[in-house]
Amino acid sequence: MTTVAELPAGFADKVLSAQSTFRSVMDAMARPGAVRRIVAAAGGPAAMMRGTAAIALTLFDHDTPVWLDPGMAATSDVAKWLKFHTGAPVVADSLICSFALIGDGGELPPLDRFSFGTDEYPDRSTTLILQVESLTEGPAFDLSGPGIDGTAALRATIKPPELFERLAINATLFPRGIDVVLVADDAIVAIPRTTHLIAKGD
Repeated sequence: MTTVAELPAGFADKVLSAQSTFRSVMDAMARPGAVRRIVAAAGGPAAMMRGTAAIALTLFDHDTPVWLDPGMAATSDVAKWLKFHTGAPVVADSLICSFALIGDGGELPPLDRFSFGTDEYPDRSTTLILQVESLTEGPAFDLSGPGIDGTAALRATIKPPELFERLAINATLFPRGIDVVLVADDAIVAIPRTTHLIAKGD
């Protein structure tokens, strides 16, 4: 059983690190498909990549319910760390979560298991924080949408491999929908609900 004293540390410099991470996330959201680095050092449980931990420390608080995939929830370490460092409640019902931490994309539930928000409050949707193997190697994805000049080329090793096809539901839901942040170690790529897959290659 992990005690509070045994939990991994968060940010060494909470304010400056949170500001730096917030800028990285906002820049990634403004430029979908572009790889951005999170330079702030963040400690976290073994199941959480460095980028995931930094995002959690920056964006999660007591008003942001968090859902954990089975791997993340398999031990109490992640939930304890989140509660201690962010105050975010870990919930069992994925339909009410503000964020979902997905350590194994192969276990990603159907997207209708998460909140799409409402027409009046589209910001009440779920943001998926999806850990992936690589954001520099793997199949090629050509993306389009706001924030992209023409098309954006992304090479990434992602589970589920049909993630972008599943996210096509966003086009029929707008302004509602699911936003995704892909994380590979300290690298992130944002896929807002307005981003669309236009081609996929090897």
